[in-house]
Amino acid sequence: MRFQAVRRMWRAFRRPPVSDIALVVALELFAAAMAVVAAAASAPEMLPLILVFMIASVPLLVRRKRPIAVAAITVGLELCAAFIEPPTGVGLPQLIALYSVGRHASGVWVGVTAGAAAVGYGALAAFAAGPGPSIGPAVALPLIPVVVGELFRQRYELRERRMAERAERAVRAERQRIARELHDVVAHHITVINVLVGAARTTMTDDPGRAQEVLVTAERTAREAMTEMRQLLHVLRAEEAEASENHAEVGTANLPGLVEQASRSGVPARLEVTGTAVPLPTAVDHAIYRIVQEALTNTRKHAPGARASIRLSYLGDAVEVEVLDDGSANPVDDGVPGYGLGGMAERVALCGGELQTGRRPEGGFRVYARIPVEPVAPERPREAADSI
Repeated sequence: MRFQAVRRMWRAFRRPPVSDIALVVALELFAAAMAVVAAAASAPEMLPLILVFMIASVPLLVRRKRPIAVAAITVGLELCAAFIEPPTGVGLPQLIALYSVGRHASGVWVGVTAGAAAVGYGALAAFAAGPGPSIGPAVALPLIPVVVGELFRQRYELRERRMAERAERAVRAERQRIARELHDVVAHHITVINVLVGAARTTMTDDPGRAQEVLVTAERTAREAMTEMRQLLHVLRAEEAEASENHAEVGTANLPGLVEQASRSGVPARLEVTGTAVPLPTAVDHAIYRIVQEALTNTRKHAPGARASIRLSYLGDAVEVEVLDDGSANPVDDGVPGYGLGGMAERVALCGGELQTGRRPEGGFRVYARIPVEPVAPERPREAADSI
């Protein structure tokens, strides 16, 4: 129990807003401690520089969203502070801000910012009257954190691209499987229907009763073919679940059981249903269940211990489903390819809906789907339907 609490605290700390606040607080406490030391050592000339350090640390709160602006402010403050006391190098807030430029920005502005910082520190080293770094190290030092941040950004983007490629390959493989099954279904049933219709044609004149029986069989075969083709078109296979899940019924009516099963497997989840529940087309009903199942599976695999919430909304002309989790901003990648988000997108597209997925700014992941629906009439008794 204590270990779970520690993991929950660590996940909360790793969220970008929380970690940035903790970073700024740590820098401010460090500056305050340095101010106390300077006062005790009777070095009041250090207090203005410490004040600049504290002011330059505050913009780091938004270093992920505005890395260029944060770097310009922090570096500018340190260069202006050189008129008070020549610096002995690049300050810690400036190093973090320059790293954020390489990590969270892209394009020509990364090079412009790094070059401007290098020129600024190089000029300061060239014209500084007091002790300070030589021109070479002064120019190179601000470039190092930018390069390191750029390497980390490229590594992250490469990982994201590989995950997207795995998902795309999985979708293509699923489409090929469906195409093969469609070919088998159509070829088999059309062949049977062709034979039956031919037999009915040849016996229609001599034995009308026998011909009618053959046509009824052909009709039943055609109905079976249509049912199987609908299943193949509207229900794409999700990642293989546990054996007990494979036999579970699919549909919105079974979402409470799916949520309870996810909670037992380590993903505390809750379900909220809004609006008036109405019968949904089979394809939409299955798609919603599979989307929720896939989202909870991803949470269990990539954000162990995270909590999830599911919202199902009936809007009359559409139905919405949203799955949120509070997992870490850096999900676990187990390297196992799956159908994942690509399979979700295929399901929703086949139903004529839209899908939105992505990481949440406050941490965790969001899956949202909106699918248009038309009213479904109550199912007629089979005898009455067959007589029409």
